[in-house]
Amino acid sequence: MTRSVRILGPSVLLGVALLAVFAGLALGGGADAPAIGDPGALVRYALPVMKLVVNLGVALTLGTILIALFALDSTRPAYSRALDVAAAGAGVYTVASAGTAFYTFMNITGTRFSLGNDFGQKLAVFFTDVEVGQAWLITTLIAAAVTVLCFAVRNQTGLFFVGVLALASLVPMAEQGHAAGAANHAQAVNGLGLHILFAAVWVGGLLALVILKRELEGVELTRALSRYSTVALICFIVVAISGYVSAQLRIGTWESLLSPYGLLVILKVAALVALGMFGAMYRRWVIQRMPQPGAASKVVVSRAARTSTRLFWTLAVTEVGFMGIASGFAAALARTATPVPQEAPQEGTPAILLTGDPLPPPLQPSSFITGWDIDLIWMLVCGFGIFFYLCGVWRLHKRGDTWSVLRTISWIAGLLLLFYLTSGATNLYQRYLFSLHMLGHMGLTMAVPVLLAPGAPFTLALRALRKRTDGSRGPREWVLIFVHSKFSSFISHGVIAAVLFAGSLWAFYYSPLLRWAMEEHIGHEWMIAHFVITGYLFVNALIGVDPGPPRLGYPMRLLLLMATMAMHAFFGISIMMSTGLFAADWFGAMGRTWGPTPLEDQYIGGGIAWSVGEIPTIILAIIVAVQWAKSDTREQKRNDRSESRSDDAKLRAYNEQLAKLAAKDDADKDRV
Repeated sequence: MTRSVRILGPSVLLGVALLAVFAGLALGGGADAPAIGDPGALVRYALPVMKLVVNLGVALTLGTILIALFALDSTRPAYSRALDVAAAGAGVYTVASAGTAFYTFMNITGTRFSLGNDFGQKLAVFFTDVEVGQAWLITTLIAAAVTVLCFAVRNQTGLFFVGVLALASLVPMAEQGHAAGAANHAQAVNGLGLHILFAAVWVGGLLALVILKRELEGVELTRALSRYSTVALICFIVVAISGYVSAQLRIGTWESLLSPYGLLVILKVAALVALGMFGAMYRRWVIQRMPQPGAASKVVVSRAARTSTRLFWTLAVTEVGFMGIASGFAAALARTATPVPQEAPQEGTPAILLTGDPLPPPLQPSSFITGWDIDLIWMLVCGFGIFFYLCGVWRLHKRGDTWSVLRTISWIAGLLLLFYLTSGATNLYQRYLFSLHMLGHMGLTMAVPVLLAPGAPFTLALRALRKRTDGSRGPREWVLIFVHSKFSSFISHGVIAAVLFAGSLWAFYYSPLLRWAMEEHIGHEWMIAHFVITGYLFVNALIGVDPGPPRLGYPMRLLLLMATMAMHAFFGISIMMSTGLFAADWFGAMGRTWGPTPLEDQYIGGGIAWSVGEIPTIILAIIVAVQWAKSDTREQKRNDRSESRSDDAKLRAYNEQLAKLAAKDDADKDRV
């Protein structure tokens, strides 16, 4: 059965996916000939098929790399085989990306293929000057690099960075398609990017296990399936949420569900629901009846376990078929017209031309409660962060260990504040008001870390996560590798963390990075992550308890804190004294008719950086001073206990030394 499963699984996936693509194109009209500039039937049908192969190639690459990193022992044959499979997937990804780029060029320009110089020149211009062409060129080059690296890199740590590079190839894909010109550009890109990433890991992980069946048998197979099942559950949740957001942006109303696009969405949702049911069957029934780690030494495996294993592979091939249905309809959806127009606005108010969205209503005190602009990425980060933290606390509680309630409250409060700053009024108005942008920035880099660092998430993870004993690397092993790495020790050092914390302010606002973060969605997401991380590193170096390099003494910590406080104050004053606008062609060109003028608003932003930004710093100074006092008290108590145990041996020795010195002085005087 091993060979048949390994061949049948990928064949079913590809065959069903192709049937779903053609059915979806027929239902949605995605391959119908346009009235003007028809590229030909070959291009109209080949483009979605190529896009389907791109999706399957990147899925196999990412899914297999994830399985190799988190589920397999690097000394076992399955690991080496997995890297070969990942390289093959990346190779398919490369070729399909190049083909998609070529057919996209022909589809957009309506150019017929020829071997003449004119065709080649147009193709070169498409790849160098047109945004869509540049995106596909970047994707193809990254996929080619991943292909080579999967063959060359066999170390797990190196493979981790290969996986990061493969993830980077999804960024251009997320910026394309229906998300590229959506009115709610940020939500559309977030939804599409998350959907592509987690669907790829979900599909690719199961496909990798099917292909690796010959190398995975018995207990090793059970372990890999159990670990994949946890990842698949997370993927299902994210795919469902991101899919809902994407569909809502493109469908708009309930009536539009009866449109061709809406019907394709319904069919795709049905396939995803079926996949969720398969996942529930695995977790609750099938995997529990397969050979378990405790029975690894037994020669004979029960008949029920063998039956359960065969049932699993039957279900796995069936599930792969439903994944093919979902993948095929997804490729067809990308070519189907949406009920809600997705074209970028060509005219309108200055705010619409700059941001793609109209101006929000005038800012009022109530806006800080009623104003929301949900960032899906950070909503999921905060939600999963709270959930897994509470799971860790519960695991400690179950085995009789304790964990501070105050640490738990601090962590939850920090993530709730992070969610509000990235999805509340500050996120809604930060593109239009410099003052709200600065308020959000100060909260991200100072207030949020002050709450997160005392939560000690790395300490909790190392205590709660189970240690792997089978040679593979689980979350605990990866946390340990990161915490004890030279890079982590360097950036976590108190002085370096302080330089990153204070220097980021000046580097960001006095460089093109500010405009990049305003104009490009990826820049905005980078800004949030950067300031939260640099703030966390600085606060953890001052008051944190998570493992890291030796912390500086308390006098040096207070000195660093005072220095950064002065830098913050000077930064805020420099903004208040500035006579020119930061990103003048952005904040000064919004066409606002309410609120302060752009220069007045910038002055308010400088005041926020100077005043509001110093409040967390003062809190930090108080905490450091209290910790210093407690440290001295603990040291004195240790000395007292030591002297009590030794019956003041040190004091007696000191007194005896003084007595000897006094006697010596007296003897010297007598001789004189």
